[in-house]
Amino acid sequence: MHILLFGGSGQLGTEIRRRWVKHDISAPSSSEVDVENEEALIAALNSAHFDAVINCTAFHHVDNCESAPERAFAINALAVDRLARLCRKRDYTFVTISTDYVFDGKDRTENGQHRKPYIEEDIPHPISTYGISKFAGELLVDRLQMKSFVVRTCGLYGTTISSSKGYTFIDRIISQARAEEPLRVVNDIVSSPTFAGHLADALNALLATTAYGLYHAVDEGMVSWHAFALETLRQAGFNYEVEAIDSAARNMHARRPAFSALSSEKLNALGIAMPSWKDGIRDYLAQRHLQEAE
Repeated sequence: MHILLFGGSGQLGTEIRRRWVKHDISAPSSSEVDVENEEALIAALNSAHFDAVINCTAFHHVDNCESAPERAFAINALAVDRLARLCRKRDYTFVTISTDYVFDGKDRTENGQHRKPYIEEDIPHPISTYGISKFAGELLVDRLQMKSFVVRTCGLYGTTISSSKGYTFIDRIISQARAEEPLRVVNDIVSSPTFAGHLADALNALLATTAYGLYHAVDEGMVSWHAFALETLRQAGFNYEVEAIDSAARNMHARRPAFSALSSEKLNALGIAMPSWKDGIRDYLAQRHLQEAE
């Protein structure tokens, strides 16, 4: 397939370029094609015939979205709508990535215990500007009734440094443990952290189908970030203490759902299985080791 990829330098985009070796991928940089510029998008889409367009761009710094809502909606909603409409006009398959933050987590806690992860049929109720803007993007694509895949994922991480944070969560945990610095990680936020390489593989398999629609694609299982940090250190060979803290102690600007684990059962029904979140850590560490050896 001939693929046009936007956001190819990010964590997911990098894994797509690394893993989709059987496809011909064009991945213009943001300086070459601004997804907010319709003329630039038209030129990119007209540069060749494409089978599919993958949108991995997003304004995903959750706290910054609160102080720059116009920017959040311009990239996470309006640019998605613009790109989807242009793809429909050309009969290209369109794939865009959404988030677990479209949910509030409130209806998934009972007597202090977390219940089953969210499925696609659950009704979203975002509680942050980031979540609202991403849900708006979902709705704008859905209304077009086109050949599209809207894929929600959760806690995405990869070996490429995060553009919004300047580091990856796993690297930060290991680096602080190696330096014997105090480690404090929230214990009251539960999600389904997902390795970008696993998501890239799932998207590749999904693109080979015509089962268009909304999907959840996350590494299997649910875990707090504190437990995730402990497992990371265990797999990396560290026996190091991690202090569990409440999210309120971090004084975050944007509200986060306390529970936002997703279920990939709809994806599984297509024969596309996601590895576990522990496998995600394992594969991340193995890939990082190979990169450092190069």
